[in-house]
Amino acid sequence: MTQDRPLLGIGLMLGFCILAPLGDAVAKLLGEHMPLGLLIFVRFAAQVVLLAPLVWGGRRLWRMKGRVLRLTFLRTLLHIGGIGAMFTALKYLPLADAVAIAFVMPFIMLLIGKFVLNEEVGFRRILACIVGFGGTLLVIQPSFAAVGVHALWPLAVAVIFAFFMMVTRQIAKETDPIGLQAVSGAMACALLAPVILIGDTFGIEGLQIVVPDLWISFLMFSIGVLGTGAHLLMTWSLRYAPAATLAPMQYLEIPVATLFGWVIFNELPNTMAAAGIAITMAAGLYVILREQAVARQAAKIPMPQSPA
Repeated sequence: MTQDRPLLGIGLMLGFCILAPLGDAVAKLLGEHMPLGLLIFVRFAAQVVLLAPLVWGGRRLWRMKGRVLRLTFLRTLLHIGGIGAMFTALKYLPLADAVAIAFVMPFIMLLIGKFVLNEEVGFRRILACIVGFGGTLLVIQPSFAAVGVHALWPLAVAVIFAFFMMVTRQIAKETDPIGLQAVSGAMACALLAPVILIGDTFGIEGLQIVVPDLWISFLMFSIGVLGTGAHLLMTWSLRYAPAATLAPMQYLEIPVATLFGWVIFNELPNTMAAAGIAITMAAGLYVILREQAVARQAAKIPMPQSPA
């Protein structure tokens, strides 16, 4: 069993919080130059290229069947949809705004747990969800005024990835994380290739096949490298530090995305959006901390003893 090394875990999570928004920034740069379908395909192809040697060389488990295979297929469809929605959002919205709006995902997962899975969720966490959604509306409002319904794409990202995380939880204990990512990447490529070919044949917007120059090709492949690297850093961070320690740190993505947006695109949130980001972050952190407190309280309750 891996010994806890909190500082190493925190360092790895910090790496994730840098690589993930950097990958989004590169995707935003390429959104003006490359069709969406090709960007998503290369994203998953790079994932396969990077992870297949780790699976093969490390003799990791990757074969799946039955329920796990079906859920992995569903997870792959959700992953494709979530990445596609995020790349689309980045075409229209400032980087920090898109990332901040997508961070309503913890609230959506909490509400799904209560109203779909009948999980017990207290009043204070429901109230935090309402406050968080209110903060998100403050971020959406100026973007909605500027680009219309396209401002809602990050909400689609949040909903899709909430279901993505729920499916992942169902199979996490039955699969190797690197093997799962490699198989999911291969599935995504197999699904996307014929769609792009058909789309190119019929001239469907976003599904054209174009030949990029060397620099664009490098940037496209880097999206896959950054996305895969971020996922691995998050996975490895959980080996060395408890999830309770690392979960609040994910909100560092928002200020990092703001920095990249300012440096690369000369974008900064306006006053209303900045206030909304702060409210969303505060509400999200409260939900995480409250979840941890409830879990600790539950752990203290002694289990009833079976009669002798």
